[in-house]
Amino acid sequence: MLEEGAKPEFDIEEHDKLLGTTEIPSIFSVNRLSVKKGAPKKRTAKHRKKPKRPPGAFFVFMEDFRVQHKQKHPDNKSIATFAKAAGEKWKSMSDAEKAPYVEEVKKRKADYEKNMRAYKKRRAEESQDEREDESDKSGSEVNDEDEDDDSGKEVENDD
Repeated sequence: MLEEGAKPEFDIEEHDKLLGTTEIPSIFSVNRLSVKKGAPKKRTAKHRKKPKRPPGAFFVFMEDFRVQHKQKHPDNKSIATFAKAAGEKWKSMSDAEKAPYVEEVKKRKADYEKNMRAYKKRRAEESQDEREDESDKSGSEVNDEDEDDDSGKEVENDD
């Protein structure tokens, strides 16, 4: 709180004089607080059965390192400490030491690509089935219903 007679750091009246307006100062303007306008970002719906992309070599290494780190430091619950230790270990490893993890990534990537081809094939078949279902519902069904109403039944008008 300010003491009596003390001048605030920001003088609203002086700000108004500089701007030449008696309206609400720009620092309190609704425009600054409003949400940014524009087209909302479109999010693509993720299909639940879509295969997940394979992890990189570092993350495959992390799977093994996590087990080793827990054995050495069972009381450590800090993710930051674990991540820092894993990063330092990965940086200090030679290419020959990283090779098994790179090979594992290649295997996982091949499996992913195989699963992705099968997934795309299933999706294409599903969309083809949907298109066939839609094409079965032709306009003739609507016309058939209209013909049934006109054939032999007269509609009474209550005028």
